[in-house]
Amino acid sequence: MVTSDQRRRQLAREKYARQQQRRAEAQRKARRNTVIASSLAVVLAAGLAVWASVALTGDNDAKSDSAATASDTPSAEPTPSAQPEPAMSIDQKATYTMALSTNVGDIRVTMDAAKAPHTVNSFKHLADKKYFDGTKCHRLTTSGIFVLQCGDPKGDGTGGPGYSIPDENLNGLGKAGQDGSVTFPKGTVAMANAGPNTGGSQFFLVYKDTKLPPNYTPFGTFDADGLKVVEDVAKAGVQGGAGDGAPQKAVTIEKATVAKK
Repeated sequence: MVTSDQRRRQLAREKYARQQQRRAEAQRKARRNTVIASSLAVVLAAGLAVWASVALTGDNDAKSDSAATASDTPSAEPTPSAQPEPAMSIDQKATYTMALSTNVGDIRVTMDAAKAPHTVNSFKHLADKKYFDGTKCHRLTTSGIFVLQCGDPKGDGTGGPGYSIPDENLNGLGKAGQDGSVTFPKGTVAMANAGPNTGGSQFFLVYKDTKLPPNYTPFGTFDADGLKVVEDVAKAGVQGGAGDGAPQKAVTIEKATVAKK
């Protein structure tokens, strides 16, 4: 017999899946409009109508799909992406540590480059540029899923670095169950996204075992001290008393560094 709590969690996961589908569709429309606008500009400049029809149905569409968007989270708005991801510069056999100094305490994340090289390389690249410094953790969920989401320079779930990275290590948490989900154990750090291969800079910290589809790159774990920091934020709840939104206890990443262990 399904308990009311199990049913509530299932409904939350289904709601999340619908949100992801709507956002992915919005992303595709945004990319399509961008391609159309740029192609029309070329037509007007060169008068090559035939070329325009090819560009709208050929390589440009494929490139848009690979570029994707740099929105990231278990439910963030997609943003256009045009730049290539950073060149690989890390030791892909090494372990790296990401130190997050926040206004509510320090969080240390251990990242395995062998399992998620593109993700770790991107975080090293962004941290070296001080990309995360001064950014807010804009989303807390306390019902259905239990995560604190960070990494958006805009602080509203719509920001990203301007490039996307591929999904990695999707089987790292095991095979999906009959409900299509896997358990993201507390202490897991994973990438948020707006669909396949759309990771950017947004990530989420799991502070309580959470079931989600295996669509989010798990790339590290955070320490016990960091877990306590996030748990304290969760205990304070969401602004307005909802189960999903900006945390009542505001969290700002004051400094982020990534170093090889």
